[in-house]
Formats: sequence, structure tokens, C-alpha cells
Amino acid sequence: MTKQASTNLSKQGEPAVVGPPLWLLAELTYDCPLHCPYCSNPTQVSETKNELSTQQWCQVFSQARELGAVQLGFSGGEPLLRKDLEVLVKHSRDLGFYTNLITSGIGLTEKRIARLKEAGLDHIQISFQGADPELNDAIAGRGNAYQHKFDMAKSIKSQGYPMVLNFVLSKQNLEQIADIMRLSCELNADYVELASAQYYGWAYENRDHLLPSQNQLVEAERVVNEFRNKQQGKGPHFIFVTPDYFETRPKACMNGWGSTFLTVTPDGSALPCHGAKMLPLTFPNIKKKSIADIWQQDFSFDYFRGDEWMPQPCKGCDEKEKDFGGCRCQAFMMTGDMHKTDPVCSKSEDHHLIQQAIASATKPSKEIVKRVNQNAMKFAKYNELNIARIKI
Repeated sequence: MTKQASTNLSKQGEPAVVGPPLWLLAELTYDCPLHCPYCSNPTQVSETKNELSTQQWCQVFSQARELGAVQLGFSGGEPLLRKDLEVLVKHSRDLGFYTNLITSGIGLTEKRIARLKEAGLDHIQISFQGADPELNDAIAGRGNAYQHKFDMAKSIKSQGYPMVLNFVLSKQNLEQIADIMRLSCELNADYVELASAQYYGWAYENRDHLLPSQNQLVEAERVVNEFRNKQQGKGPHFIFVTPDYFETRPKACMNGWGSTFLTVTPDGSALPCHGAKMLPLTFPNIKKKSIADIWQQDFSFDYFRGDEWMPQPCKGCDEKEKDFGGCRCQAFMMTGDMHKTDPVCSKSEDHHLIQQAIASATKPSKEIVKRVNQNAMKFAKYNELNIARIKI
């Protein structure tokens, strides 16, 4: 069902080969029953309620598969809040997608796990916020969340799914890393992503409360490696992802702009990465353009392809084909200019901003802000949102 790589014109008029969007992320809704302060969803969630219909999502999946996409992630917010999730899973599986549900587990039941399996869902990734009920529920902002996650993880495994867990690590739970790994073993996990918070959306607002010190990260990595050595190849496969603030080179964000990943947001906006809507670019909407037109011809998707857009030192750097200049969203958030070198890079003239962020995280100057969900926004005005500002 895949097609040959297509060709479009870059800003300089040079032909640019554009392969298919192999990985499609469907952010079905920004609604969520949790209030995690590290959430990377947009902070202005009240502006994103106009969700795509079942038919519109099915059209997105059909067009993306025709273009060559092979893997589909159902995400959010919390995708389980969509009552049509099973319909979307079945349609996607019938098209030939490998389907992955990325969920908090809140909203799962044994019967719904069975229905999703019957619909053809391949993979469920369930997230935890901590290794014990008290901390997990405090970070999630919801009572009894831990126990429900624990029970549903057991059910996912018993119903024949691979057990895939995700723990978002931050200063709040990093000292529990050994307990987190023991919990993963107790749940008989196959793969466990120990992923440091990435600083977008609410996480950027709360960075001072979330960003650990380098010493804390070094100790956590030591514990992880020691635990792996004791396993001797048995038990879960642990993937430890550190925050790039402590690296000297930026990550290859989304494997390069408009090269592999395509995100469609709840309102139908198409993005080269989940955070791109913050940038001063006009992004297309699937309600007005086809996936093929968006991927192959849209100005915004072509904007950062290749290296002609790059400033120095990126353009003359022999590592540019590894990191593609780093994250455009991070450059914009920290410098105000989306074209600049990612400040994470030690070659960047703005690298001092990373050092300042690390220093600022040692003494947070404001209270942590819990993620505000759309359902809450229906009943509250902006000046009443202080009820969501609490300390963990």
C-alpha cells in the first residue's frame, strides 16, 4: 500500500526528496482525567476543543496509510475518553497499521481491554507517575489512580498484550528509580521507558520544579545500570532517557523536520511534531487539505527540511546530519527565534540559557501549576484558575 517517495520544491527551488510519514500520531483529544504538571500538551487547552469526528479521523488514517505510514499511535490527553476509540482502532487495523494506545490507564476496564483487542489493537503503553500510591496520585492529581493503573497493567498482560510501561522522571520521583524498576518487575513488564520530562507545555511552565540536578541524574543512571547488571538479561528491558539539558549536542528532534513523523491534533491541525503549533508558522488542517498535500507540498512542512534554513554554526557543522540543528520548538521557547541553533548545543551562542535554567531549578521561585483540563475550563474563568495551583 506504500508509494514511492515523492518530490517537492524547497524554498530555494531545488528538488527535495520527501519520503512517507512512517509514524502517525493521532492526538484524539486533549481532555484528560489527570493533572500532571509535566504534561506537554498546550497550556491553552480551552482553545482546542473542536475535535475531529469519527469519520474525519478515519479519513486521516486512510490517507496517511495510502501515503505510506505504517505505525499509528493513539494519544492525547487521554484517548480512552473517545467513545469511538474501538471504531478507530478497527479501521486503522483493517488498513494495515501497527496500532499503539498511549494511555494513563484511567478509563480502562477489563472489558474495554478485551474490546480493543477484538478491534485489533496491537500494543498498549500505560504510564505511571511514581512507584507508590501516595506519590503517584499526588503527581497525577487524582486519588486512587495508582491502584487502577496497577490493576489494569495486570489485566493488559493477562490478556496477551506485551507489557509496556512509561515513567516520566523528574525531580519529583527520581529518587524512587530503584522502586520504579522493582515495580516494573512485579508487573512482569517487557519494556519500560524511564523517560525524563521533556520541557514543553505545562512541563516548561513547571521546569524549575521538575528539572533534576546533574548529580541526581548521574546517581539515577548508576542505579539503573546496577539493576540491569543484576538482571543478567532477564526481566524487563529498561530504556533510560535523560533530559537533553545536560547534553552537549541536541537531540535529532523527530528524526528531522517533516521526515518521519506526522502529528494530527484534536482539531485537525497537522504538525511535524507535537509541539510545533507554538511556532510562528501557519500550519494546515486536514479539514481543508489532504494528508498528501500537507506532507508533500505545504510550506510549513517544507520550512525546516534540508539545511538551507540553518544559521551558523549549524550550517557549517559536520554534525548537522545527525541532529538537524536540534529542536525548533526549544529554540523558539528559549531564544524567541525558531531559526536559531538549539541552545542545548554547546556551540550555540545561547547555550548559557540552558545553564541558567539548570541553576534556576535549584531554587524555584513560584508554585507548581497543575495541568488544567478542558472539562474544568468549561466551568471556570481564567481568573478563577488558582484552584489548580497547588504544591505537591
